[in-house]
Formats: sequence, C-alpha cells, structure tokens
Amino acid sequence: MHGPGHGGHRPEAGTDRGYNRPRVHHPRADARDLGGPGLIPTQPVPARAPIGSLAVVLVLIVLAAAAGVGLAWAANPTPNGPFTKCKTAPLLAPHQYKAAPATCIDLNKPYAATMLTSKGNITVTFLVGAAPVTVNNFIVLAVNGYFTGQRFFQATDWYVQSGDPTNSGRGGPGYGLPDEPAPNDAWVPGSMGMARFPAGVSGSQFFITKSAWPGGNPAQAYNHFATVTVGFDIVGQLTTDDRILRIDVKKS
Repeated sequence: MHGPGHGGHRPEAGTDRGYNRPRVHHPRADARDLGGPGLIPTQPVPARAPIGSLAVVLVLIVLAAAAGVGLAWAANPTPNGPFTKCKTAPLLAPHQYKAAPATCIDLNKPYAATMLTSKGNITVTFLVGAAPVTVNNFIVLAVNGYFTGQRFFQATDWYVQSGDPTNSGRGGPGYGLPDEPAPNDAWVPGSMGMARFPAGVSGSQFFITKSAWPGGNPAQAYNHFATVTVGFDIVGQLTTDDRILRIDVKKS
C-alpha cells in the first residue's frame, strides 16, 4: 500500500521476493515532496519447535479456538444507533469486500471518532465536506470493527500508518476509493489521509502525519479526510508494536 507519494510521479507498488509491497521512492532531483509508507522488513523464519512442546501448542490452539467466538464478536460488532444502516458490501473473503460501502452517513452532519490505541486515545474530526466518500467508507469500516486489533505497521519520523488487516503493509479491503482532492489543502501535523496504491489496499490503509509534509504538500492527490483534535501527543508515541483497540464513532 502506498501512502504519501513523491511529487511528479505516481507511487507504484514495489516488489520484494515476488510480493507486491509498499515502497518508498527515493526523491529525484526534481521531486518536491518525500515518499510515505515504506517497505516492511522481511520477518526471519522461526525455528522449528521441539517435538516435546507441540502438545503445549495444541492445547493453546484449542483454548484460542474456544475463545474465538467472543473475540469474533468483539472484532465484528453490530452497528447501532445512527449507524444501524452502515453495512459493508458482501464479503468475498476475510476482510475482502465486493465493493466500497454504500453511503449511510448524513453528509450534512459533523462526525468525530475516538481511536483507542495501546498507547492512549486519539480523537479526530472528519472532513465530511472535503472527502464525503472517504469519510463514509472509514466510518462504515470502523463501526463494523474492521480496524480492531490492527497494528501501526509503519512508523516513521513524520507519519504513522495502519488500516491493514494482515499487518504486513500489503492488505486491504479489496477495493479502492476515488480521488477527492481538496483545493488549497494543507497537510499540517495531525492530518489523516488515505493511501493511494495499489487499489486493493487503498480502501482501508490510512496514515496520520506527525509533522508537516516534507518538502511541501504532495503533488499527487491524497484523500485528506480527518484531523486529529485530541491526543496528538499519542500519535507521536506510536510505534510498530502498537495496535488499534477499537474506534468509536460519534455523530454530533
């Protein structure tokens, strides 16, 4: 998945050992903005477990399966209140949907959300007027528990990124979003935007800026759909060890 790209050219999915992976493009001499989400380091192959420990592993698997029903309910809550009609499109595979969700929010009303993370809470205000499709999509995914448990798989000196159900940087909901460029948009610290490419991950992967966009605003269109209003200090503390516990959305 690509987040903030480089000026003057479209971000492209990188490859690493046969996988389409997000990558940082090193800026050319004529590029006027820096790259965003970068490559996820390859994880070392775990050592084979001793045979004597397999019984313990099997017991843990059984216990995890027994708890699965409760965990599944927590991760996939039923939307209620003003979000009762906010349903995802038909499910094609785990975390993969046929299309972006239909509009269910009132585009004339303000919305906010509190993102509970392992470091603390972050409150954001949605920019409904600037990016209505993106805001609706994020809210639908949030109230259906899509982001619950996801890791901030990328954390750099100027942004953090999440929204990947595989926590690898390569996952997404299976669809993309249309560009919703805002005129005279300013990517100030605390800006929340969607990744761009590839389309199959750009429907859910998002980033939050910790500082102004290096080199000025991006040349490419990135859907700027929310702004951090409370908890900006928490954003600065997030690392790749941190996760989203849940996201609570509120209609003002």
